[in-house]
Parts: sequence; C-alpha cells; structure tokens
Amino acid sequence: MTDMQTAAPTDSQTLYDIMGGAERLRALVDRFYDLMQLEPDFANIHVMHPVPNDSSRDKLFMFLSGWMGGPDLYIERYGHPRLRARHLPYAIGTKERDAWLRAMAWAMEDLGYDEALRLRLMTSFFQTADWMRNKAD
Repeated sequence: MTDMQTAAPTDSQTLYDIMGGAERLRALVDRFYDLMQLEPDFANIHVMHPVPNDSSRDKLFMFLSGWMGGPDLYIERYGHPRLRARHLPYAIGTKERDAWLRAMAWAMEDLGYDEALRLRLMTSFFQTADWMRNKAD
C-alpha cells in the first residue's frame, strides 16, 4: 500500500477525506480487528467482541465513517450510536482503553498513515476511548 499523502488539509476536507475515504477506512478497521485477533496483548479487548467479528467490523466502519465526516452510515442503519450506553455491558478501564488505542495506532502505522494524521486521529480516539471507561482501575 502507498503512504498517506502529507498535503495540508483544506477547510472543506473532513478527516474521512484526508484519511482516504471508504476504502482506506475499511482497511484500517480490518487491520485493527486483525491485530486484535492475532496479538496476545489485545486478548482482553478481543474477548469483548463476538466471533466471528464481522458485525463488529461493519459497525466500527459505519460509525467511523460518520465520526470522521463521511457518510453517516451507522446512524442511517442503527440510529444514534449511544456509544457509552452500548458499551456499558463491557468492563472498560484504563487497561482496555489503552489496548484499544495501541491496536488502532498499530493499524494506522501498518497502513502508512503519516505522522501528523496519526497524531490527529489518536488525539480524537483518546478522548472518545477515555470517555468510554466505566470501571475503576
């Protein structure tokens, strides 16, 4: 795969556009879930997902599409994401948050996202992932 372009974004460009649209987003989500399945460091978050995890992959892809300023696929199909409420059945603490973030950072690195885009996305991912914590450490 080619490296992400480092061109400066314009005011009208969304994160979805900058990161490469649907095809690149699908590749990111698939790499993220592949890493969760393959790497023992991510076993604690992998067990929170159904096997096979096709529905989880699709839901994350659809959610991130809208979250990044692309088509609101998740909302069109399922309604408001209610992220925190949907994740309440799963014990999410700092360890789980950090594993999710490491898997996503690794996936972006594997796909050649440039450093500025990785930093921008990880800052946003951290805010959301931190908000998802629902158990004491």
